[in-house]
Amino acid sequence: MSIQMIAPEVKNVPWQERPANIVNAPIWRYTENPIINRNPIEGVARIFNSAVVPYEDGFIGVFRGEQTNGVPYVYLGRSADGIHWNFEKDKVQFVDENGEPFMPVYAYDPRLVKVEDTYYIIWCGDFYGAAIGMAKTKDFKTFIRIENPFLPFNRNAVLFPRKINGNFVMLSRPSDSGHTPFGDIFVSESPDLTYWGKHRHVMGRGYEWWESLKIGGGAAPIETSEGWLLFYHGVSGTCNGYVYSIGGAILDLENPSIVKYRCENFILTPEEWYEERGFVPNVTFPCATIHDPKTGRIAIYYGCADSYVGLAFCQFDEIVDYIKKHSVVRDGDTEIGRR
Repeated sequence: MSIQMIAPEVKNVPWQERPANIVNAPIWRYTENPIINRNPIEGVARIFNSAVVPYEDGFIGVFRGEQTNGVPYVYLGRSADGIHWNFEKDKVQFVDENGEPFMPVYAYDPRLVKVEDTYYIIWCGDFYGAAIGMAKTKDFKTFIRIENPFLPFNRNAVLFPRKINGNFVMLSRPSDSGHTPFGDIFVSESPDLTYWGKHRHVMGRGYEWWESLKIGGGAAPIETSEGWLLFYHGVSGTCNGYVYSIGGAILDLENPSIVKYRCENFILTPEEWYEERGFVPNVTFPCATIHDPKTGRIAIYYGCADSYVGLAFCQFDEIVDYIKKHSVVRDGDTEIGRR
């Protein structure tokens, strides 16, 4: 029986046909990358590490806008085709439950995930140290902050697109107060987005060079009949600094602390000029996918060198087969993650 993608149909997934010369991983870049260049709107020097979802007849996204003063905030963008984007000039205005202004000190690397009838934005911000910020919206007009789910220090959080056993589930990467030289992926549960627990270790840094330093969550997991398809980032340390690559894994459907398959190889690593050259060189950083179960098309949105947004493509069955074929899992992956 073939593996099935379990997701709503998206008829207009951004797409470019696979070129003939693809080798190694079955993934290819959009030939017109980067899709978002520098200085996209007044006051913003760079947009990168951003997330998008289907919305109405097109797409909507939350974008990391690095202001010209160096402070990152979340900006809203809309697109008819998922490639060409129009941004609102002003940063997203967050409020508390009473409708009073409640802006973060800063906010970067946002994820955007729909669970049931609500869209959730998850980002890294300042909660007396680097920590996870959250907000919710149903109309992309009012954005209500939710209490910080975890204590500092934490980054790279992303919700699963549905509840598991009645609970919200979120991946995160506990860290320290600096530019963390370590990090594993953990999973946590909550019945109400206020009280979080059942923290479990999912997987640690790999033995392979491309993820030998640290790893972290990426795009929201894609539900499949085999498990949760996860595109995540892995980091290596070199004599010339960090290198961020994209990896792939499949987590257990009902207990995602268990890794069923984990690709030994990266599926994308910095090779093009817009990935190798920028404000922070040598970065490919996945934040979102647009995917369709009928065609099997997956479009991956990823940050490039902390300067641009890139787009890459793969076919669902091919990427799953590649992850399974090249899978290497160890005890730390397959255990329940509780000690």
